[in-house]
Amino acid sequence: MEPSELAVFSLDGVTPVVDPAAFVHPTAVLIGDVVVGARCYVGPGAVLRGDFGRLEMRPGSNLQDNCVVHCFPGEAVLIEEDGHIGHGAVLHGCTIRRNGLVGINAVILDGAEIGACSMVGAGALVPAKFVAPPRSLVVGSPARIVRELTAAEIERKAAGTRLYQQLAARSLAGMVRTAARTIPNA
Repeated sequence: MEPSELAVFSLDGVTPVVDPAAFVHPTAVLIGDVVVGARCYVGPGAVLRGDFGRLEMRPGSNLQDNCVVHCFPGEAVLIEEDGHIGHGAVLHGCTIRRNGLVGINAVILDGAEIGACSMVGAGALVPAKFVAPPRSLVVGSPARIVRELTAAEIERKAAGTRLYQQLAARSLAGMVRTAARTIPNA
């Protein structure tokens, strides 16, 4: 996709920054103080509203379809290297440390920190100021830490993140807007 095809909006003179090695789907919306690093993937329908504070995706992280990222004035959202944010997740004023995973439809609230190599289960509600140490499995609503992750679980997550890094490269190289093919009448 050409950068001109993206839904990117400057606000108060602050324009989102997207590394040329990142893929941002043209139906995603980036507003204001947003930084998308190299090898990142931002999926269809994702919204990154940097209208009050900075939203940063460090290299190799991904934000899948229909995610919402936002924060209160003067706050920030940080997704560190190789962070993996599942479909429909909401991140608000939080930090996801290196190689962390947020499951599908999970909500992470203000001041929460998900430790390196930790996983938040699908549908979890992580309350404000919650801190998960590295290698934690976090589940539930409200979220709680249930155990430490194994090396095999962390590697399986890393393999999934590598697939999204490959998808970013594939999408940059070969995704083009086109008309759908039709099925001939039988």
